[in-house]
Amino acid sequence: MYLKKFEHKTDIFFDLDHTLWDFEKNSALAFEQVLHEMKLPFTIEQFLNYYVSINAEYWDRYSLNQISQAELRIGRIRDTFNSLDYTTSVDRMLEVGDRYLSYLPDYNHLFDGAIEILEYLQEKYKLHIITNGFDQVQARKIKNSGMEGYFQTITNSELAGVKKPDAKIFTYALQLAKAQVQDTVMIGDNLLADIEGAQNVGMDVIYYNEHHKTVPTTLPQVNTLLDIKSLL
Repeated sequence: MYLKKFEHKTDIFFDLDHTLWDFEKNSALAFEQVLHEMKLPFTIEQFLNYYVSINAEYWDRYSLNQISQAELRIGRIRDTFNSLDYTTSVDRMLEVGDRYLSYLPDYNHLFDGAIEILEYLQEKYKLHIITNGFDQVQARKIKNSGMEGYFQTITNSELAGVKKPDAKIFTYALQLAKAQVQDTVMIGDNLLADIEGAQNVGMDVIYYNEHHKTVPTTLPQVNTLLDIKSLL
């Protein structure tokens, strides 16, 4: 475990989904509501068995500009239905996706310690968000989960015009925050989008390694959000 404490920092940037906001739990609850309302012929467990990995793959491709937002939204539903041997119209697939996105911000489970660590950090630093999520959806998540008052700025990929790990979104966020790169730390769960992306513009990083992945010991990392107190 990396133990060196950061010094002389002024601004902390967080990823949102999978870092503060418990995406997997909230996503499952939103889809459970959709499946029930639309009377789809499979259980939430059967659906998620395929959807979770398919969605992760689509988000990786979206982050690297290999597919559009529209392709992400329809593709992840279509491929999951295909895996379930379920055939339906494109309009119905789009309805599943649209209902899901409308319900998603209504479920607001945060990771353990999220509010406590924000309370702790805001006494010492200016806090910010950098997220690849959709503008309206992310804004509702932050507001509905009670985190709105903690962040000075919120940068999303629609506002910046590019997605993490593109250097331009980090530069945009730094300019919006009026922060100098040497005074900042980026905290996130995605090694490519959050960690490598931030390092490529010169930001220090903390990897939120919830699943205890094997990474270099020289990489600043924590397994729980409250562990951040030992580094900041």
